[in-house]
Amino acid sequence: MTVTIRNAEPQDIGLIHSFILALAEYEKLLHEVRADRDVLARHLFGARPMAEVLIAERDGTGIGFALFFHNFSTFEGRPGIYLEDLFVTPDARGSGAGKALLAALARLTIERDCARLEWSVLDWNAPAIDFYRSIGAKPMEEWTIQRMDGDALVALAGA
Repeated sequence: MTVTIRNAEPQDIGLIHSFILALAEYEKLLHEVRADRDVLARHLFGARPMAEVLIAERDGTGIGFALFFHNFSTFEGRPGIYLEDLFVTPDARGSGAGKALLAALARLTIERDCARLEWSVLDWNAPAIDFYRSIGAKPMEEWTIQRMDGDALVALAGA
């Protein structure tokens, strides 16, 4: 059974949403999911798409996805690709789908003259970390992710 990778299309919104829910459940963050199909459709396929999705399939059935967007490195003077989420269904893990999704993203990174491909991983997710190390990814140990949302974001916006 061969794994194929394709660009997501608007009719994939239900599949994408189901992958997001399954990923959130795996990460024990289901309670944080606010995205619904309409919001996803608007931001992935609307007038001004904010992110893109690749779908991994085996025998025509979706078994995983990668959701990504462009960022920009001022030091490089070039864009990069940031992988927001990578997920492969539990029954398809070990099939090569994760590596195929990352390889497709690596090709896009090069084709689009991007300087790098980056992502975050939960520090407790040892299988994912081991996999990333096996394909040559390096941790950025001197960096800490910062986030602002909710009331703090609104307060700063009003300052």
